[in-house]
Amino acid sequence: MWKDNYKIGVNLIDEQHKELFRRVWEFTRIIRSSENWENRIEQVKKTMDFMKDYVIIHFNDEEAYQEEINYPDIELHKQAHAKFREGINQYVELFENEGFTEEKIQEFGGKLMTWLIVHVGKMDQQIGEYVRSQGGQANES
Repeated sequence: MWKDNYKIGVNLIDEQHKELFRRVWEFTRIIRSSENWENRIEQVKKTMDFMKDYVIIHFNDEEAYQEEINYPDIELHKQAHAKFREGINQYVELFENEGFTEEKIQEFGGKLMTWLIVHVGKMDQQIGEYVRSQGGQANES
């Protein structure tokens, strides 16, 4: 699912994005497989744990880089990250309270993939464009 045109030119962030895409793609493959649902739940839980932890690391790194380069849209970017974290936490809470239903997991998988493509493919691209417009090389960190 990763495409080279998603690169923003910052090694650390690009590698983290690749890992996010890899995990979300794998998650999507698992939830769409024809294997018995009960057999898939363990992988679903692992992905949920990964996403809860990894997005915090990634968002912190991405925001630290934005601060380092004085990125003008950092507050907007932080708001988008906070909204995504909130969305993940809502699904975590839903799954804890109502269980891991196939319908809700499918819904969650779709939202994850959509958000990742839109955020990395559009919003994060602006970071690299900003660095290049300042005459710098985005390929730092």
